Amino acid sequence: MAGMRQDQAVDGFRLAYDRTGQGPQSPAVVLLHGWPGDRTDYREVAPRVAATADVIVPDLRGFGESDKHQADPAAQYNAAAQARSIVGLINELGLRQPVIAGYDVGSRIAQAIARQRPDLVRALVIAPPLPGIGDRILDPAAQREFWYQSFHNLDLCLELIDGKPDAVLAYLRHFWSHWSGPGYEQGSGDLDHLVSVYGAPGAFAASIAWYRAGAGAVAASLAEQIPEPDQRIPVPTTVLWPSHDPLFPQGWSDRIEEFFAAATLTLLDGVGHFTPLECPETFAAAVAAAASAMPG
Repeated sequence: MAGMRQDQAVDGFRLAYDRTGQGPQSPAVVLLHGWPGDRTDYREVAPRVAATADVIVPDLRGFGESDKHQADPAAQYNAAAQARSIVGLINELGLRQPVIAGYDVGSRIAQAIARQRPDLVRALVIAPPLPGIGDRILDPAAQREFWYQSFHNLDLCLELIDGKPDAVLAYLRHFWSHWSGPGYEQGSGDLDHLVSVYGAPGAFAASIAWYRAGAGAVAASLAEQIPEPDQRIPVPTTVLWPSHDPLFPQGWSDRIEEFFAAATLTLLDGVGHFTPLECPETFAAAVAAAASAMPG
């Protein structure tokens, strides 16, 4: 997987990224992947958006070909830290108010950037997780799905999986199968790629540093507080909410307006958790529309 590499490290991390599209004179788009994935999560979306935009797709800290350090997770792998690296990349490349799109981990990071630096962001296009879940995440049905976040905080998790490609394959295959919608199946070659980037010693550990930093959906949902109206995320936001995501039922979309000043909700029938790969046309169309809109 050939790509570019960030020139200036942020907190000692340099990100790997791909850049395609119409160049710096066109609207900029930054696409942020999820777990368990990497920047290839957008292999179906990026070419569609690149027809009209300058498209940047990075590996997040600890993922893919980006730097992985045995740093304090709470300081270096949480949403604010991941956001610092993306903001550093935006500034390094001279991007002018990019649209930032993300799902899963990438959604949280996109929101963190828009919350901290709304001046840098034209618009968001995001899929769950989103705020507004609150203590509903403690419901027994939800906890049966979110067991892995507690598991990721155990040293046993690393002992069983890290540096063991066969264990990595079995573990990641479970999530790609269980979290996807009924019409989607991850190809064996795609899983082989994920094993190649998650299977080396230390790679799986780095990928779950997000959860060990307390940045997972359970911790974030329990800690969330409703902002004052003038403190809501101000940039235009398109929310794509799948119907078959076992982690985030569509009923949890009922409080979006409490956290976003200008959000539009689109429900996706037949789609599971992996929105960029399960409905790339819809995802790309939402990103392209946001990129073509005049900034507010």
